[in-house]
Amino acid sequence: MKSRSRSRRGFTLIEMVVVISLVLVLLSIALPMYNQSILRAKEARLHQNLKVLNDVIQQFSLDKKKAPQSLQDLVDAGYLKFIPEDITGAADTWVTEPEDPQKAWNPDEIGIASVHSGSNEASSEGSIYSSWIR
Repeated sequence: MKSRSRSRRGFTLIEMVVVISLVLVLLSIALPMYNQSILRAKEARLHQNLKVLNDVIQQFSLDKKKAPQSLQDLVDAGYLKFIPEDITGAADTWVTEPEDPQKAWNPDEIGIASVHSGSNEASSEGSIYSSWIR
């Protein structure tokens, strides 16, 4: 009787294959959902960074009665601690839009009116990141 009970202790090869297959099926379902959630988090951060940068540009312009000449001016004046990262993961890829010369604070010194992403990649919604304003 002892020899009979010892031979039934382990798993068979078929049981192991079934378990591994189930784990692989679950991973194939979960991995795309995980990757999508990471992408949406990056896009949410981009929306927030765009809003903050454009709001700070407006606030700087109202306070100083002139538009900033660069994003670094916002940091130097204490409006930001640092320039936030673009969706690309770098802070130097932002594209600045100049003021309208007719509506500029100082027509001789045209500054930044707004900022948008420098990435030409498509978002999860299908639009291009560089077309996002806020």
